[in-house]
Order: sequence, then C-alpha cells, then structure tokens
Amino acid sequence: MRVTRHFAFLGLASALLLTSCGGGSSTGSRSYIAGNGTVTFIKAQDRQPAPTIEGATLAGGTFHLASGRVAVINVWASWCAPCRAEAPALAALSKTFPDVSFVGVLTRDSTATANAFVRRFAIPYPTLIDDSILMGFHNSLVANAIPTTVVIDKKGKVAARISGEITVASLTDLINRVSAE
Repeated sequence: MRVTRHFAFLGLASALLLTSCGGGSSTGSRSYIAGNGTVTFIKAQDRQPAPTIEGATLAGGTFHLASGRVAVINVWASWCAPCRAEAPALAALSKTFPDVSFVGVLTRDSTATANAFVRRFAIPYPTLIDDSILMGFHNSLVANAIPTTVVIDKKGKVAARISGEITVASLTDLINRVSAE
C-alpha cells in the first residue's frame, strides 16, 4: 500500500513538473490551447460590441481600427505552428478583400521573433503588440486558442470566430456573410 502511494505521488509530481514547463523563450515550445478550426457565427441581433482595437504596433507606430468596415482580427504568435500554417492564407485574403480591415494581435511572444515572422510571411497588415485588447472580448467570443480569428461587422459588433487555424474557405465564407449584411 505504501509503495502504491509513493508511485502515485511520483506520478502526480511528474505530471505537474511537465505541465509547468510550457513557458520559456520564444524559440522553444510553449503551452497553449490549439483550436480545431471550429467556426462560430452569431446572428446579428445577438451580437455584442467589440472592444476598441487600438494601440502600439509591431512596426513601431500606433493603430486605431476605423468603424464602418468589416474587420478580421487574428491572434497569433511566431512560435505557434498553426499560426505559421495560416499566415500565407491571411496575407492573401487581406489582399483579396481590400475593403476589409485585417489586424493581427501578437500574444505571448517577443517583438524580435514576431518581426521575423512578419517579414518571412510578408504580412501586409498591422499587428498590435498589446494583447490586453483580448480581454475586451470577454462578453462575446473570447480568443480561446492560439490562433483565434474574430470577424467584426460594420456596426462594430463581434460576428464570428474561428478557433484555431483558418482555412481560405472558412474565412472567405465569414467575410462574405458579414460583408453582405
């Protein structure tokens, strides 16, 4: 009985030690919740206002999201494999939909590695470096994974979310649905 408890304690201690190793430098692995690409769409009458999307950018300037346009907000980090996988599609879609505002929100990353990511994938839209903006989504569709992409309608309300890596088809469909409203 005593040996069984000892092994149970060691198993629990090992699990706690391993799960606490998720942080660290931006070049190592990080613990995070990866989404599975689930799309959530909210009917217009049930939408909540989006938070103010503004702040310092990765490029060193400031940005304020203008109202009256559909916006795509993408939460990402350079160390996130699904973020790297979706980056070319997001860059291409931002050019396909010039009337839609695309904005990145960097989370849990360093500016040096994030700048390298932006250069590598030729990201043409601004990235905000203050992820406290994400707290403003608490009454609607929160960023529950990395990456998360949120679509904001022309009235400044949260219309949809893709939890995890986007596909061209899924984000194109959301942009078209929200733009047609």
